Amino acid sequence: MTGRVLVMAKAPVPGRVKTRLCPPWTPEQAAGLAAAALADTLDVVGESAATERVLVIDGDYPPPPGWITRPQSGGPLGERLADAFAEAPAVLVGMDTPQLTAAHLDRALRALTRADAVFGPAADGGWWALGLRREAYADVLRDIPTSTPETGALTLEALLHKGLSVVTLPVLRDVDTAGDALEVAAACPPHSRFARAVAAAG
Repeated sequence: MTGRVLVMAKAPVPGRVKTRLCPPWTPEQAAGLAAAALADTLDVVGESAATERVLVIDGDYPPPPGWITRPQSGGPLGERLADAFAEAPAVLVGMDTPQLTAAHLDRALRALTRADAVFGPAADGGWWALGLRREAYADVLRDIPTSTPETGALTLEALLHKGLSVVTLPVLRDVDTAGDALEVAAACPPHSRFARAVAAAG
């Protein structure tokens, strides 16, 4: 099995990432949690069957060896997500689901060999993974409002409206709030950086 995995991420700079975690945590603690989540995500992608790994980054962040780095394009998030699919087929994930496993990614990559799209719904109404067979399919993302409780449903509806075959993945929880962070940390393996960072933050 071969495939390309994109990780859409923001450099973990205090005051620029995970601001909804403040309070109860400080901007520095929130950035530390973001850094841990990103590092765990990159590790898991590295353990997956992906043959090409691309970090699509807003800001500066050193990628692991063997990774390709691309800057995010400008504009709203929907535009940046669509532009991230400059090369397809590809499965895109973010940095907000550090409980992600290599098995999740391998399932998505396998599904994309037989379907036009793969969709991983998030518990908050968004999505944690999106796989597309062709770059042109990503154009639907440009007109979908992001970071709303309807984002996931609208994305899936847009894909189906284009007549695409879609495989749905299991629901995962994004880390947006302190409550999310605690729940996700509990779902992470004990050795994960994110679980340790949440425990240290108190």
